Amino acid sequence: MNATTKHESNESHSEVRDGMQIEWNLPITMDDGIVLRADVFRPLTEGRHPVVLSYGPYGKGLSFQGFFKSQWDRMVTSFPETAEGSSNKYQNWELIDPEKWVPDGYICVRVDSRGAGRSPGVLDHHNPREAQDLYGCIEWAGVQEWCNGKVGLNGISYYAMNQWRVAGLQPPHLAACCIWEGYADRYRDATHHGGILSTFARNFQDRQVRRVQYGVGANGPRNPVTGELVSGPETLSQEELDKNAGNLWADVSAHPLDDQYYADRSAHWDKIQVPLLSSGNWGGHGLHLRGNTEGYLRAASKQKWLEIHGWAHWTHFYSNYGIALQKRFLGYFLKGEDTGWSKQPPVQLQIRSPGEVFELRYENEWPIARTQWTKFYLDAANKSFGTVAPTTESTLTFEALGDGLMFMTEPFPQKTEITGPVAAKLFASSSTTDADFFLALRLFDPQGKEVLFHGANDPRTPIALGWLRASHRKLDPKLSQPYQPYHSHDEVQPLQPGVQVELDVEIWPTCIVIPVGYRLGLWVRGKDYDHGGPPLELSGVKYPMQGVGPFKHDEPSDRPVEIFGGTTTLYFGKDCQPYVLLPVIPPKQ
Repeated sequence: MNATTKHESNESHSEVRDGMQIEWNLPITMDDGIVLRADVFRPLTEGRHPVVLSYGPYGKGLSFQGFFKSQWDRMVTSFPETAEGSSNKYQNWELIDPEKWVPDGYICVRVDSRGAGRSPGVLDHHNPREAQDLYGCIEWAGVQEWCNGKVGLNGISYYAMNQWRVAGLQPPHLAACCIWEGYADRYRDATHHGGILSTFARNFQDRQVRRVQYGVGANGPRNPVTGELVSGPETLSQEELDKNAGNLWADVSAHPLDDQYYADRSAHWDKIQVPLLSSGNWGGHGLHLRGNTEGYLRAASKQKWLEIHGWAHWTHFYSNYGIALQKRFLGYFLKGEDTGWSKQPPVQLQIRSPGEVFELRYENEWPIARTQWTKFYLDAANKSFGTVAPTTESTLTFEALGDGLMFMTEPFPQKTEITGPVAAKLFASSSTTDADFFLALRLFDPQGKEVLFHGANDPRTPIALGWLRASHRKLDPKLSQPYQPYHSHDEVQPLQPGVQVELDVEIWPTCIVIPVGYRLGLWVRGKDYDHGGPPLELSGVKYPMQGVGPFKHDEPSDRPVEIFGGTTTLYFGKDCQPYVLLPVIPPKQ
């Protein structure tokens, strides 16, 4: 053990600073004896207060602006309000700022998850143990002398994903969940889009978490406030660190179908009863967005709300808009305040127009009840798609790893809103025993230039993406809807070369107000979307961005060229009329 300063141990210590009572590294003992460590930020006033708790692997002592500088700078530049009203000394990646919450009578509890930061143990992401640990942390906080007995959960991404799972365990002191951009279905939302392996998990662990694994110690960063080592007082050898970490990529790669491995790491909807706010991002294609909409729809909670916004993954969590929404929700359920939440409509949407223009609107349900589900048929003759179904028998063939096929609408004669889930039906064959389909819904201005949007993890994205591996085309009839096919992903059904099959492709939800004269495009191809410009390189971001952020599908072992590098044929005719089902929204009456 290295202990070269008085704080380089895991002993807790307390101090008053910046108008808060702060306890550093409080111990929380789990049922198997592992002791996790938490930082607690409390009001100086006497009495009991509600807790806003988080549990995750990114290092509770790691500075947001210091170690995620690129994201911080971009956020503050676009929304200066995010840095106002705080010294920002306690900013932590994807978590609430204590200086903006403690003065309102909340206690902020940050727990380093098992194996990360100051908490020892094996670092094994998304396993059932994490949900059990989070349950234990909630119950620990709920009975402390400074807590009013109500614990709420809040946080982005990893800090949101585990909320779906722990909510199903029904901890008695859990009073509300604010699930901000957090997926729920480990397989469909995160690791296998349409059955195609996403390579995000290949780099996530080393890039994001291993640098703050417990035991990195003196080889890692220090907390800029306390001077403590972020990753524990011990400095372990690389061999010991490797022994204490699961191999996320190997585990995901070893499970190509939706089996018990993913069931253990996904939400159990029928057991979720806590009041919840599920907050998604229109640009969250590839991670989170589907989980936020599915979670809202399928959770058994009688008190649940959906909100969807735009901009970068982390921006609105810290904006005045986002904080006000969170405090209205949590103030109502944790403090019993009359925040107006009792009159909050079930659905709150930021309706998106080109130029990152958003208009706030409330709805009573999702999908929107007045949706005019409209089939836009693909036409091989001129590679168009519109509301008239062609009947001429024809085919179009493309190289699976080439540019694919682009179908375009006519210019829209009037402003048209599309908001909701999207589905596509294709009739196709492959020259091999399988084929991957990547669908991109795109918007083009009157000059023919594609209009790109700020995605959650990439500043230049199309309006919607969908994926399907043809051998995973089997549908679950109980869960499928015409506007949202649900694939079982429980068996592989190989193609017979040259033999046509029917495919239903889920395209994740979108929102766009199409101006007069603009056109929609549907790009059908056998590889990831690429906007065609040079890759965007951002300081501090370890991957080039071409329109899909880090959510690519280029693992050779999952997509061997001899199978996925063939030719793909689309079929058109009276008995096989491919289409895209679009959610056209008429104005409210």
